Amino acid sequence: MNRITAIATAAFALLGFAGAAQAHQIWIEQPAGEKTAVVRFGEFGENLREVSPGLLDKFGKPTATLVSARGEQSVDAQKTASGFALPFGAAAGESIVAEDAGYPLFNRKQGDKQTVGRYHPAARLVTGFAPLQPKLVLDIVPAGNAGEFKLFFKGQPKAKTKVALVTQSGWAKEGHTDEQGLVKFDLPWQGTYVAEVSVSDAVAGERPGANGPEKFDSVSYVTTLTYVKADGIAALPAGPAAAPNK
Repeated sequence: MNRITAIATAAFALLGFAGAAQAHQIWIEQPAGEKTAVVRFGEFGENLREVSPGLLDKFGKPTATLVSARGEQSVDAQKTASGFALPFGAAAGESIVAEDAGYPLFNRKQGDKQTVGRYHPAARLVTGFAPLQPKLVLDIVPAGNAGEFKLFFKGQPKAKTKVALVTQSGWAKEGHTDEQGLVKFDLPWQGTYVAEVSVSDAVAGERPGANGPEKFDSVSYVTTLTYVKADGIAALPAGPAAAPNK
């Protein structure tokens, strides 16, 4: 369990299907000075980025939306060998959201009952702490003050929910949202922070599939927020890159 966040561990328990994907998240990276971004799949704090051929191929068609004062621009992300490329990046005051609503369903056994689960990964990248409205089913957004976030689930503030903040070095800190869905963290270092949260929704439903409707018994939502801090203490270095899963 070295440096794996509690949120990732929770995701493992929630999803309950074979392979390494169950403890993973997606997050959005935009290198400094670049005008385009990439959706990654893996463990940010473990310096693990899944690749193709490999677990990256389990994804369907992730979609992404650039949200700005000029409006919204939505695209299908394009798979590369190490992530899903986006044709845009977020400038100051803008945000990007991404999600994969088509990740393969999975079977699991609960007692004597066989159930079908759905994994719904999503991510947001922000460039500041001006308050934003939720767009994702499970969405964590800036709340107006540095290090302060607000968690929404199905458009409503989500109280008493664990949120983990992770840096590139693997340092992680946990917090819990209050009655208004708010949680606050200190951000002492320069560099990239990724906030991670998961919620299990035991509500059955169905979604469109290649061969007709696909029914499921529950959904495991896993969402991240990425923020790059320009000032502060020099960032601790990332650990060695972890080997992708095949």
